[in-house]
Amino acid sequence: MSKPATRTDTLAPASGRANPESIDLDRLRMVLHPVPLHTDFVLEDGVGDEALTPASVLFPIVLRENGPSVLLTQRNEHLKDHPGQISFPGGRVEPEDSSPAHTALREAQEEIGLAPAHIEIVGYLPEYRTGTGFRVMPVVGLVRPPFELRPDPHEVAEIFEVPLAFLMDSANHQQHTMHYRGKLRHYVAMPYEGYFIWGATAGIIVTLSRVLTA
Repeated sequence: MSKPATRTDTLAPASGRANPESIDLDRLRMVLHPVPLHTDFVLEDGVGDEALTPASVLFPIVLRENGPSVLLTQRNEHLKDHPGQISFPGGRVEPEDSSPAHTALREAQEEIGLAPAHIEIVGYLPEYRTGTGFRVMPVVGLVRPPFELRPDPHEVAEIFEVPLAFLMDSANHQQHTMHYRGKLRHYVAMPYEGYFIWGATAGIIVTLSRVLTA
């Protein structure tokens, strides 16, 4: 039986707070879906009944010696979709893509030059449906250093990493509101060292935090 849809304005803070010093990668594998499920989804505040464009993102967890981190990008300001925002590598599903994982790996290689050989796909989060018209499949992958990155200058302004423990700690999940398309919308944000992580990226991060503490 598929789980009911949930909204990001109820996702944080989580009732069970993860110990930020003990993120268990074995548990990570256990709580993720082994295959992508479109019947299990999260609704962002503001989703209507319009048709949604399929997309996929890579949730890249880098296995650093001092603890796992999450690799994120800042989009260029001139882009049509989500200019300047913090994002996971990813994008729209193309006709030649055989699966959500294929889309995520292709986009990661095109956007930041991260080769699939460095990535182990460990599972999938619930599909994330956005108020801006996308249904995004988050593909969680472990990234093993060393690796080289070559950002696409047209799409990516910057690549950076945030400790996974910081992102999984519900104390760092802030509630915000904004007016969008004439209505008050609720969203989650995670400010980190001058970066403002919000929108679908923050919502997907909170989804992982919740499944780890469920």
